[in-house]
Amino acid sequence: MPLRKLKPNSPGQRGVVIQTTDDITTRKPKKSLTKGMKRGSGRDNKGRISVRHRGGSHKRRYREIDFKRDKHDIPGEIVSIEYDPNRSARIGLVKYKDGEWRYIIAPLGLQVGSQIISGESAEIKVGNALPLKSIPTGAAVHNIELNPGRGGQMVRSAGGSAQVLAKEGNQTLIRMPSGEVRKVVSDCMATIGQIGATDNKNTKHGKAGRRRNMGWRPSVRGVVMSPRDHPHGGGEGKSPIGMPSPKTPWGKPALGYRTRRNKSTTKNIVRRRYQK
Repeated sequence: MPLRKLKPNSPGQRGVVIQTTDDITTRKPKKSLTKGMKRGSGRDNKGRISVRHRGGSHKRRYREIDFKRDKHDIPGEIVSIEYDPNRSARIGLVKYKDGEWRYIIAPLGLQVGSQIISGESAEIKVGNALPLKSIPTGAAVHNIELNPGRGGQMVRSAGGSAQVLAKEGNQTLIRMPSGEVRKVVSDCMATIGQIGATDNKNTKHGKAGRRRNMGWRPSVRGVVMSPRDHPHGGGEGKSPIGMPSPKTPWGKPALGYRTRRNKSTTKNIVRRRYQK
């Protein structure tokens, strides 16, 4: 999917670089697979801001994606490749042989008319979903489960892919896109191939208004705040951040300070992403 630079008919278009839509085959989603989506604007269940700088996005409908891929041994055909406003990757509409329709994340190389299937005996082909124990080492995979039957939770964004490294008993070693190597139960499902829209990371929004339409509100620098609002605030005129290091609004170190505290999954990490 190549990139396209817009002809600058206005100042806001001067720096815009977008992906082409040649791979998209239809403009309208399958209505039965969409539902209304309430915008939380970065608030938690108590109404307090838990994610800053979010809110005010364009109205969207949620596309129900089949992350579980649990229709085993039933072949399906890709009917269309569609745009999804809720994620960076494209999605594919699948019509299964029993008449059911589902959406899946579209991997690189999947086209209209492609046949896909999921199950332990499925062929090693782009778009097919298999348990990790049935996938050969060296294969590129995405949409990987953390627990069997829960649905894919890892490697779901545009251009992402993980690599199967080895099998150890009932566990499989996987190299994540970040470089981290971790163990996953071999009964977990994964989909063959790399996710499409690989040039998504090279796009440029061009103007602030486009970010607002995507749901991102403005961010204010800490050095222009007051001391009560940010550790960098205060002082007369332009003042430096100070020593020993930059801080978050809550006083924690902002560079290199590890905040991960998930003991239940830390034991499965074989090699951390920070090690070079």
